Amino acid sequence: MNNAIRPPWLDAAALHDRPAGERLQMLLDRPGVVTVPGAHDALSGRLAQGAGFEALYLSGAALSASMALPDLGVITLEELCHATRLLVRATGLPVLVDGDTGYGEALNVMRLVRELEDAGAAAVQIEDQLLPKKCGHLNDKRLADADDMARKIAAARRARTHLRIIARTDAAAVSLDDAIQRARLYREAGADILFPEALTSDDDFRAVAAAVDAPLLANMTEFGRTPYRDARAFEALGFKLVVWPVSSLRVAAKAVAELYAHLAARGETAGRLDRMLTRAELYQTLGYHDFEALDQSVAASVVPPAPGA
Repeated sequence: MNNAIRPPWLDAAALHDRPAGERLQMLLDRPGVVTVPGAHDALSGRLAQGAGFEALYLSGAALSASMALPDLGVITLEELCHATRLLVRATGLPVLVDGDTGYGEALNVMRLVRELEDAGAAAVQIEDQLLPKKCGHLNDKRLADADDMARKIAAARRARTHLRIIARTDAAAVSLDDAIQRARLYREAGADILFPEALTSDDDFRAVAAAVDAPLLANMTEFGRTPYRDARAFEALGFKLVVWPVSSLRVAAKAVAELYAHLAARGETAGRLDRMLTRAELYQTLGYHDFEALDQSVAASVVPPAPGA
């Protein structure tokens, strides 16, 4: 685990002098693919940071699941912004935030952008589905009118000061040509990054990369329509970013379920100790001793000056 990770707001030197959207752009401007793991809560974000990742993805599906809700666009804007603030506070990293369908039409999208910028986000992702939206890898998705989606992207562009705008299209479920046409339209409307969801073949990825002049994002979600590939494979296909949106939640939920089953069956956790963070490892991840040191420094007694000094 990384001993250098410190809670970013503990001291002024740890604070960044560039807005999050600009720091994300710096990653995009570098050569090579940008790998972005999903982080469903602040602790998982800190663990991802400790592993060396430079940006995080806040998935609407993962956030919904962490609240025991389905990914149908039922979480609220305030819940999304709260989760964003926690991730930014815990890591200081650029966070790409899944804004689902934008929480309404153009004016609602403008408010979404302003609220996420206030929460510290680096990018917002908006998709061209109608509510109730569905996971991009399921069937029977309902697409919004392409021009309506373009208006949302234009509204987001007008509202932002630094937030990067990711336009997701689910139109590949209709045809690849439709997905490419929509991606081009959304780029013209002001999207910084294009996200063609649920592509299924190398040829499809290459075709989008050849037709769309913009940084492209690939979704390597497990158990979906896109076959498993690693980041280098996506880079070779012409994609700049790869996200693993729900992986951390899936692994964590599986581990917790197995712990509870073990505890229910045996009445003890000793058989699972090797699968736990130790107390020392958890404290290191949280920066526990940094907080203690800060408390001691700011709460130290100050001797009043002598009269006349």
